[in-house]
Amino acid sequence: MAECGRKALSLLEAARSRYESLQISDDVFGESGDDSSDNPFYSTSGDSDSGDYIAEVGEEDQQQPQHHHHHHQKRGDKEGSGHRGGSGGGGGPPGALSRSQAEEEGWTETLQDVTVPPFKETYGPAQKMTSSATALDFFQLFVPDNCIQNMVTQTNMYAKKFQERFGSDEGWRPVTTQEMKAFLGFVTSTSVQRCESVLSIWSSGFFSNQSIALKMSQARFEKILKYFHIVAFRPSQGSNQGLYKIQPFLDSLQQSFSCTFRPSQTQVLHEPLIDEDPVFITTCTERELRKRKKRKFSLWVRQCTSTGFICQISVHLKEGTDCLATLKNKPQLHSLVAKQLCQNISGKNTIIFTGPSITSLGLFTEFSKQDIYCCGLLSTRKSDCTGLPQNMLVCSSTPAQRGQSRVMMKGSMSLISWYNKGHFRFLTNAYPPTKQGIIIKRKSGEITCPLAVEAFAAHLSYICKYDDKYSKYFIFHKPNKTWQQVFWLSISIAINNAYILYKMSDAYTVKRYSRAQFGERLVRELLDLDDCSPTQ
Repeated sequence: MAECGRKALSLLEAARSRYESLQISDDVFGESGDDSSDNPFYSTSGDSDSGDYIAEVGEEDQQQPQHHHHHHQKRGDKEGSGHRGGSGGGGGPPGALSRSQAEEEGWTETLQDVTVPPFKETYGPAQKMTSSATALDFFQLFVPDNCIQNMVTQTNMYAKKFQERFGSDEGWRPVTTQEMKAFLGFVTSTSVQRCESVLSIWSSGFFSNQSIALKMSQARFEKILKYFHIVAFRPSQGSNQGLYKIQPFLDSLQQSFSCTFRPSQTQVLHEPLIDEDPVFITTCTERELRKRKKRKFSLWVRQCTSTGFICQISVHLKEGTDCLATLKNKPQLHSLVAKQLCQNISGKNTIIFTGPSITSLGLFTEFSKQDIYCCGLLSTRKSDCTGLPQNMLVCSSTPAQRGQSRVMMKGSMSLISWYNKGHFRFLTNAYPPTKQGIIIKRKSGEITCPLAVEAFAAHLSYICKYDDKYSKYFIFHKPNKTWQQVFWLSISIAINNAYILYKMSDAYTVKRYSRAQFGERLVRELLDLDDCSPTQ
């Protein structure tokens, strides 16, 4: 037992040193408070039975897994050992090049070194917060008083217009700024208490919370909830944008993200876990899952892999004439999303990591002209494989050995095929194909791989891990209107970013709040619980 413990510790130290060499925060190994997930890439704890993520998805070659953490499945894709490419048998995916075409286009097996220029910025908070700064101070870096005042104004305008049309509401009176803060606090408390309904606060059940229920009556809360608005009326110049009721808030939030934090060189483009809290998913019944309404929007983010700070968000409707779903070509859609997310990072020598739906030679080439370097996982089913050598995208008849890889280059772009219980393909111009890395797995020890594969695994591991931490702020309130769903999701992201800035500030050295404690403190400050006199 002691020997197993020492082995696990040595692997942990090895993984930690690898993370440091790849500029990833060791926060992935845990912070204050419990964490609900094992590291999907580096399984280093002595009692962990979770395998290396890449190996785990690779096992789909032999059998379909029965129990996968649902959002980890989105992080990668593999091509099975029996897969031969496109629908035509051995022809490869659409747009792929034959061997002679690939040679004409400049693809070669002769490898050369690749160097990414130094990052042109220092990452971290853009402004210094005092040691006495509160949880509310950090939150209001993103949702300031003028933003809350606008909610007050728009809510009162909507209530007035609604009553002019449908009749007066005798129980209504104009909402105040203090009440709006309390309203935000009540809904935010659902993330702290993990309760499905915000109205549970005033109930007598398990999720009742009399300590905060005294601040406002349930009747008053429901009135504010009924009329709550960010934009009361459609702009006079006639916008058909389906998110017009939330767009000004999203624009303000995005500007505040950019002004308060400078991300590190390495960043990830991905869809964060937003459907459900992972704990709920593993405990609810199939009937409860079927009752959940499907989201009518998708949300993509650009996220710093050194801190977890979400630098930019991009929201798109799945239905309607103005939605991106009108682009039937999914790679085209995801390429457009990627360009939107990266429009502010050109010229900085940033390295971005992408999943199969975004990775493409055309996009990466376009990004390289803007001094944006890329490392992405490829899939012959999900990726746009136009311009890539066909022989690298289909599996050889010769059995591959674990850790074995093949590489072809075109200029500074490398196409890597790596085997680990399945074939994985990567496209990158951010890491030299001549350098080797390792994947550390508790049971198997070290598995050799190109450095780009290790970097992708490490950075995506951090984001998978961070999804579970971010979910501690997932607001459980489930409104029917799409713009309200987007609003509460964006509030969840703002709280996540607020906590990251708090941890990097002098205030954290004074009161070392865990994520849960920070959330609880924010709720109390929004509710102004130093003065507990109830409002009716």
